[in-house]
Amino acid sequence: MKHYKKILGFILLLPLVGCPPSTCEISPGWPIASEVFTTAQQQILPVALPADTPLLDPAQIALYAQYGYSDWIKGEGTNYGQVETLSYDKRTDLAPGYSGAPNAARLLSFFSLSDIHISDKESPAQPLLVGWSAKFGATGACSSAYSPAIVATTQVLDAAVQTINALNKQTPFDFGISLGDDVNNCQYNELRWFIDVMDGKFITPSSGAHDGSFSIDYQRPYKAAGLEKNIPWYQVIGNHDQFWMGSAYENAKTMEAHIGNTVINIANDPNPSSEGVNSHGAYMGVVDGSTPYGDVIKAGPEEDFAVPPTVVADENRRSLATFHSSSLNWMKEFFETTSQPAGHGFTQACIDSDFACYSFQPKSNVPLKIIVLDDTVKGESQPNYARAELDQARLDWLEAELQEGQDNNKLMIIAAHIPVYPQKTFEASLGNMSIFSSKSVVNDLGLLAILHGYPNLILWISGHRHMNVVTPLPYDTSVEGQGPENSFWEVETASLRDFPQQFRAFDIRRNADNTLSIFVTDVDPAVTGDSPAAKSRGYALASSRIFGATAATLAKTDSGAYNAELVKQLTPQMQNVIANSGTPLD
Repeated sequence: MKHYKKILGFILLLPLVGCPPSTCEISPGWPIASEVFTTAQQQILPVALPADTPLLDPAQIALYAQYGYSDWIKGEGTNYGQVETLSYDKRTDLAPGYSGAPNAARLLSFFSLSDIHISDKESPAQPLLVGWSAKFGATGACSSAYSPAIVATTQVLDAAVQTINALNKQTPFDFGISLGDDVNNCQYNELRWFIDVMDGKFITPSSGAHDGSFSIDYQRPYKAAGLEKNIPWYQVIGNHDQFWMGSAYENAKTMEAHIGNTVINIANDPNPSSEGVNSHGAYMGVVDGSTPYGDVIKAGPEEDFAVPPTVVADENRRSLATFHSSSLNWMKEFFETTSQPAGHGFTQACIDSDFACYSFQPKSNVPLKIIVLDDTVKGESQPNYARAELDQARLDWLEAELQEGQDNNKLMIIAAHIPVYPQKTFEASLGNMSIFSSKSVVNDLGLLAILHGYPNLILWISGHRHMNVVTPLPYDTSVEGQGPENSFWEVETASLRDFPQQFRAFDIRRNADNTLSIFVTDVDPAVTGDSPAAKSRGYALASSRIFGATAATLAKTDSGAYNAELVKQLTPQMQNVIANSGTPLD
């Protein structure tokens, strides 16, 4: 924590070296809106743009509001005709024997965050130019490389945490979980910002020269609210947590770029390979924190620069990865925390073995455990670091955890960063997609065959794709002895970086006939109109209209939310086990 003491000292000295008194106040925080809603009650909806709206490029941020790209309204909540106070799409796809019995008791309530992508926007080790220089409709890695939403990632997380605290007062959460990609570029300071926001610490959301710290809202130091101390939270590892921009194993070039003063030079390629970072051709730039929109500077073809562009170096930008391990230092940071539990799921055994998998039982009086699985790619020279992968050790561990839960009559939820064989989009008719690497010891369908052998598995939760997709994963009718109870649901949580910038709430209930209902609900952080988080929402919305878009998509008015009641059938044995479990509903 020494680096934060140094930064705080630097900040407190600034008024003595010429900072105008009117701009030297450190913000006590960024309070959210006074009323908090889930998307079942109220949605954030894009405002449709006229057909003749000019097609803007990503860097034209000053024009976003002028042409309505960042405009949104508060609309009515989702409504699928459910005969309840809150309306949900009731899904009985996997429970043909469901009788329509009402909910009887609550077994578990928790929230999930995913793909927060806390970003050190001033780091010289990021590929901003790939997105900044792109044109309307650009695809590939452009939107991952750059979005104007990166200027306020810590403030968006802080708004989400405050919203969670408000919801917790209505219906207490038993725990929370982050499904990976807490950070954008595997940096120490990015992960410290993430943990410190969760802990409610003092945040200095800038690095290096700290330009604009007392004149630009998104640069201003502030006190994060912090998650309520009675809510334990747990952690899953993602690809961006371990690899350069989530796409390449750290090497000497990238490690030096993190802590050095020279802006990284790589090819300006929207479709880079995992080794593309070793190429050259253009300086990727940094965000100028002294500008209202976070303009990208020190970027362009290498021939445009007589000497390489430089920034103020900062040792706290160092990569958490080493040549020997992509995950060990990252896990260790979760023990430097003031919130619960210590390690946030990771144990000393995880550290000793460099193994980012664990399990826990959130409630002693409910027979249900969470299996946290690291399904990310490991090691050097992989073809694609955004794919999923299991080696034999992780597959063996997973099967042992599933068998333990089955043998001891526990319901089970797998939490992993990357989904398994999910629907391509919200539309089930478009089919499912394989995400597992060719180097994995088991592919998607092979893993599904294993998972379907454990009828107590009720749910797989993940992030990674930045989408709110719910996928039914039915049992294989050709396998003797299996039935509907061998099916399970997969639920993806969207990203806090990209529109719709939502997190999820889960409410698992026992029904009167001892089936289960899993209520999944998207939530928009309750931002206020003049906060960095509110501006980030507009930037994220505008980016979704620009990257990968066409003129026709400007008319989009969909929130991206999907709220559903997912019914799961249980074995007769588990029905008996849970018959008296849970807190009766009023």
